[in-house]
Amino acid sequence: MNKMNCWEYKQCGREAGGYKVEDLGICPVTQENRTDTVNHGKNGGRSCWAIPGSLCENRVQGNYVEKLDHCMQCQFYKLILREEGMDFQIGSDILKRLEIPVVEIDS
Repeated sequence: MNKMNCWEYKQCGREAGGYKVEDLGICPVTQENRTDTVNHGKNGGRSCWAIPGSLCENRVQGNYVEKLDHCMQCQFYKLILREEGMDFQIGSDILKRLEIPVVEIDS
C-alpha cells in the first residue's frame, strides 16, 4: 500500500515542482532525506512534526518542541498513528536521525 506524504495529504503545493513553490518556496520536509522511509514516507513526508522549519498552514513552523502540540492535533499526524500502529516511529527516534539533541518530550 502506498502511504501518503504530508504534501500529498495537505495538497500544499510546496514540494519540488509544486504550484506554490514560486511564491512560498520548497518545504524542507520534502527534501529531508535523513528521514527517508520513516513511517513509510518519502524524505520527511511522514515525520513532518519533527523537522524544523516545516511549512504548514501558510506559515513556517518552529522546532519540534515549539510545534509538537499543534502537530499532535493535525489530522495527518493522527492518520500516521493509525496506519503505523505499533511500528510508529516516535519523535525521539526521528530527532536522532536528524542529529538533533533529544528532549524529554516525546510524541
